[in-house]
Amino acid sequence: MTDYYSVLGVPRTATDEDIKKAYRRLASQHHPDKGGDKERFQEIQQAYSVLSDATQRQQYDNPGIRINTSGPQFNFHDIFDMFGARFQQDPRANRAPTVRVQLWISLQDVALGGTRVIGLNGLQGDATVEIKLPQGLEDGDAIRYPGLAPNHADLVAIFRIKPDPAWARNGNDVITERRVSIWDLILGSSLVVDTLSGRSVEIRIPAGTQPGTMLKIKNHGLPKKNSSVQGDLMVTVQAQLPEQISETLLEHIRQEQSR
Repeated sequence: MTDYYSVLGVPRTATDEDIKKAYRRLASQHHPDKGGDKERFQEIQQAYSVLSDATQRQQYDNPGIRINTSGPQFNFHDIFDMFGARFQQDPRANRAPTVRVQLWISLQDVALGGTRVIGLNGLQGDATVEIKLPQGLEDGDAIRYPGLAPNHADLVAIFRIKPDPAWARNGNDVITERRVSIWDLILGSSLVVDTLSGRSVEIRIPAGTQPGTMLKIKNHGLPKKNSSVQGDLMVTVQAQLPEQISETLLEHIRQEQSR
């Protein structure tokens, strides 16, 4: 099993603040946009996602019963943790026992919704169930699926959103960055962006756009939960200098600067 403490370079006695500081430092150092290794960056993200969550960290430090995922859509992030997975009696006497699981999903899952097949194993035996993922889920949202767990117990899924190196989320808006030629910024151009829902949309870059400008594509962000409202897609454009510039063009630039 991967030693997440070693991945972040912190001792097992590290505080939440120690873990957060280590993550920020390493994530900045190894971010793919800064030339870092993508696999190393993902390993750092996974370590932080476990150690920054009190329940997951407690189970990681004290391995117990696990809930395993199945199905072609899962990768190493799709880990379900059921700490002390006993069928606890709901405080309300007329409620069935409840099983609580934690499910990591991507921003693309938030955009599209869909279904997931998961395998549950615990004290009451094994079961495979299919759950529906609504669109527009927020980090930490909990959804109850009545009677879906073994012995007709209720299943409560707590959804966590995986960090994504290419996208940031601000409510229902999503933010990404694209590098374009400096000539595109100077002269104006257009840019095709693939959205989280899988569509390709075109955005116009006005002539004279400054590097770091954020351009908006309306209604191509994340859907609002239980609503037809759609957030916006924000694209920050950064300048990419050409590898070679002709001497003639350089001379023209020098002449313009000297005026």
